[in-house]
Amino acid sequence: MAHPASQKEEGFTYQDYLSWPDDERWEIIDGQAYNMSPAPSIKHQNIVGNLYVKLKTHPENPSYTGISPTDVVFDERNVVQPDVFVVCDRDKLKETHVAGAPDVVIEVISPHTEIKDRREKLRLYERFGVQEYVIVYPEREYAEVYRLENGRYHAPEITNWDETLELKTINLKIPLWEIFEKTPPEKPEQES
Repeated sequence: MAHPASQKEEGFTYQDYLSWPDDERWEIIDGQAYNMSPAPSIKHQNIVGNLYVKLKTHPENPSYTGISPTDVVFDERNVVQPDVFVVCDRDKLKETHVAGAPDVVIEVISPHTEIKDRREKLRLYERFGVQEYVIVYPEREYAEVYRLENGRYHAPEITNWDETLELKTINLKIPLWEIFEKTPPEKPEQES
């Protein structure tokens, strides 16, 4: 028997999504269903966990920090499960999901999700007003930050593993070497 996601030509909705098996992970972007398997790598999950801890324990962060699998429902035809996200408006927090755009979304690239994360999700997050969208590349050890300016994302700011990632929306600086679990870079010697 075919999965329900393969049987609906007019596009899927959040109501369809709620009827799918709990042991499967799917996202819907503009009515199109995307299967989220296979499971991410250990390296991917370590990076997700490290980012979550940094955001969750940020002393100035009065907002909610979420981690996948948590449903973020933008509207009836757009439901995703970002790896890590921050919601500043607690009214968006519902018992079973987040209703509306998070302020910060972080996606850690997997080989099978890279195109979707860089294309469909980038457009989705821009359209719904995610203030900062961070894409982390585990194998290449850097991150791209897209910031919303006048309703648009422009060229990303690129941060290498030995640099500090800045999330302006929540006033947080994250040393990426800690996220990638690498030896801190040596500080340059001070000139006399």
